[in-house]
Amino acid sequence: MSGPALAVAQVRSAVVAALADVPPDALVLVACSGGPDSLALAAGVAFVAARPATTWRAQAVVVDHGLQDGSARVADEAARACRGLGLDAVVVRVGVDGPGEAPARAARYAALERAADELGAAAVLLGHTLDDQAETVLLGLARGSGARTLAGMADTRGRFRRPLLGLRRADTLAACAAQNLTPWHDPTNDGAHPDASLRSRVRSEVLPTLERVLGPGVADALARTAAQLRDDADLLDALAAELLAAASAEDGLDVDVLAAAPPALRTRALRAAAIAAGSPAGALLRVHVLAVDALVTDWHGQGAVALPGGVAAGRSCGRLALGPAPAPREVPVRAVDQEE
Repeated sequence: MSGPALAVAQVRSAVVAALADVPPDALVLVACSGGPDSLALAAGVAFVAARPATTWRAQAVVVDHGLQDGSARVADEAARACRGLGLDAVVVRVGVDGPGEAPARAARYAALERAADELGAAAVLLGHTLDDQAETVLLGLARGSGARTLAGMADTRGRFRRPLLGLRRADTLAACAAQNLTPWHDPTNDGAHPDASLRSRVRSEVLPTLERVLGPGVADALARTAAQLRDDADLLDALAAELLAAASAEDGLDVDVLAAAPPALRTRALRAAAIAAGSPAGALLRVHVLAVDALVTDWHGQGAVALPGGVAAGRSCGRLALGPAPAPREVPVRAVDQEE
């Protein structure tokens, strides 16, 4: 077996491995945009779901972000392609709160979570590939992100699973061609498109340049780096959770316990505490975390630290408290006599 037939087999094998622990009669959702990655995944899911030995059920969900002209048509065609594979398919229309990739991603994941809740799905499959993983790591490096971001996308996170992280984008294209599937190619994925995202430009320009200068295998190396860092980040996250538990008191976090911890654990724990208090993870930057850390390690009576999402961190009586920022206090205005 070689070429396109091998790619088809690899996708199917990846689906089987990703769902090995799904209980009998569970519902599995596959997110499909109609692009080559998600369409190849949907075809693999449909094939495996139809086998007599398979006990779980499958359905497709197509999210229409409404960001491009004709997006509703593209979404409907993706759903039609999934039905042609033998999958029931629903289209979910969403609104995106603001420009850029992050709001669209947040809206997409929220829609998939809602669909999973409403349908009672045990797992939601996403079509990210090794190429997507490499792009994520490269973007994180360029932005000076920490180990958690450089660890890339996990193959399993809650209900979300990514069976294709070990396959290349070329494999999904080959799998579609071998099964006579016509995927939709998002024009903004072309780095030369005026609306191309930063990720698209990395895909079209940066990675090919690195491959040309450094030699082949850059994407694989970046993905290996992510896997190694994910093991480290998982361990540090677990230790940071233990630190938070040890520092927790009824009236906040014990600053003495926090101050005694290594900086790598303490800052990770403080970031987790800020997120738990309601600060959005995507908006919480290192500068915010370091300002909270200063309340622990460089305390000289400074006031509360404002964090994204209307959260504040303040220190009092040896305790660090994180929660909703207090509303601004109204200053009474004295009536002024006209003659003044």
